[in-house]
Amino acid sequence: MNELPRSCDVAIVGAGAAGLATAIFAGRANRSRSLVLLESAKRPGAKILVSGGTRCNVTNVTVTEHDFWGGRASVIRRVLRAFPIPDTVAFFRDLGVPLHEEAGGKLFPDTNRARDVLDALLREAERVGATVVPGHRVLGVERSADGFRVVIDRGDLQAAAVVLATGGQSLPKSGSDGAGFAIAKQLGHTIVPTTPALDPLVLARDDRMHGELSGVSQDVELAVWIDGAIAVRVTGALLWTHIGASGPVALNVSRHWLRARLEGRTVSITANLRPGEQFGGVEAEWISLARDHPKAWVQTTLAAMVPASAAAVLLRELAIDGRVSLAHFPREDRRRLSRALVEWPLPVVGTRGYTYAEATAGGVALTEIDPATMESRVCPGLFLVGEMLDVDGRLGGFNFQWAWSSGFVAGRALAGASTRSPTV
Repeated sequence: MNELPRSCDVAIVGAGAAGLATAIFAGRANRSRSLVLLESAKRPGAKILVSGGTRCNVTNVTVTEHDFWGGRASVIRRVLRAFPIPDTVAFFRDLGVPLHEEAGGKLFPDTNRARDVLDALLREAERVGATVVPGHRVLGVERSADGFRVVIDRGDLQAAAVVLATGGQSLPKSGSDGAGFAIAKQLGHTIVPTTPALDPLVLARDDRMHGELSGVSQDVELAVWIDGAIAVRVTGALLWTHIGASGPVALNVSRHWLRARLEGRTVSITANLRPGEQFGGVEAEWISLARDHPKAWVQTTLAAMVPASAAAVLLRELAIDGRVSLAHFPREDRRRLSRALVEWPLPVVGTRGYTYAEATAGGVALTEIDPATMESRVCPGLFLVGEMLDVDGRLGGFNFQWAWSSGFVAGRALAGASTRSPTV
């Protein structure tokens, strides 16, 4: 463990993805700057190690501002364009971590080991002269005559500039407990109220769909209804669980349900079990099938559209006899089933909370940072990166890309360098 120095040029609070990226890019651009990474946990990078099922979904082949929610899209776009995907891929290749593409454009290390990603980042941070000091919790940051006084549980540190890279509140065991928000607020920043994001949904205990389909996965389109109108549609794989719904599509809509609840609005979620289809098209399909296969059973036909177990639950919940032939399928039952297939209500009662969430929605208002440098507009010399900010991306490597890009912008600004990509 490195010892805590008495002073430095740049103190980076948090040695996660964004903090390490900031240190690396600052060090590469200007070796004369003294950089100290302060980490409250005994070992840095805990969230990196558990991400992507311990394989670390580093980024995605295509990342734009449309993959994120939160603050102004124009700010997010500017930061992302400063360090785009080709630069990210080259950056990790140069670190000895080549990436490969998987479904959904997700980019993983060829070794499929998150540990290799973290080790490479730590090695590079050390190579460029950054001092990583784990096991030191920052209690506060105060303005001083020479910059900032960083108050630590094991002593104080004087720094000319400070970077807050403490993350949000998701996965608190990794060290992201929201302490950075309190520090930012003390220094004059506005904190957009936070909620979990990328969080599994909890459904009503008496809902039979998830209770009986636990472990079943199917492609669906989830619609988030806010104040009686559809506000968001998200398509993807849904995994029924013993307490509700998980999988990419459920995780992606969780933030919208939580934000609406936070705002005191009426919100509900329905599932289209035939993604891309509408009521009229599904009913027309039933009519066509009845004409072509009049002797086929309703249940057998439905099981060709959705998982057989889901078909059985649907028919029972709708009190429809699945052993009726299509030729004798009552019109009213056909219409009720068609409606259920495209608009099945999910009785969401909550989410699993920050302990299971993969990201945090809300945070420091984007309007209060300069997207060209990530420097605070209200507290000069303070920089904010990564999940500290009111930016949260969908599942698939997008939040990591925000960490790399925002870290790049901040690092280059701290080094006093141009915004051109650094060479190794």
